[in-house]
Amino acid sequence: QVQLLESGGGVVQDGGSLTVSCVASGRTFEITDIGWFRQAPGREREFVAHVDWHAGDIDYADSVKGRFTIFREPSKKAVYLRMSHLKPEDTAFYFCAAKLYPRIDFTSWGQGTQVTVSS
Repeated sequence: QVQLLESGGGVVQDGGSLTVSCVASGRTFEITDIGWFRQAPGREREFVAHVDWHAGDIDYADSVKGRFTIFREPSKKAVYLRMSHLKPEDTAFYFCAAKLYPRIDFTSWGQGTQVTVSS
């Protein structure tokens, strides 16, 4: 079992920056991928960014490309999402999730952290 703990959410002004963190614990050797997702009130959860835990391959949702950066720090079992040029439409609850070998879907989820962008 893997536990994920997000932190770093908060309120930021339109155009501002914020970095949220995701720290894994437990059977972390089973992790193959970490993803960030978000869900705004009244909307479905959507993919934001993903990083291959071992190889470091990365991909982003089109809506955040060029503004968000996902990076990992394996020694701390952490993955970060640096968000820049934030917009009010980025306001959402941000979750990290892990794929665990041999599954190909995200099965472990954190509790999330709220990011609010004020206009």
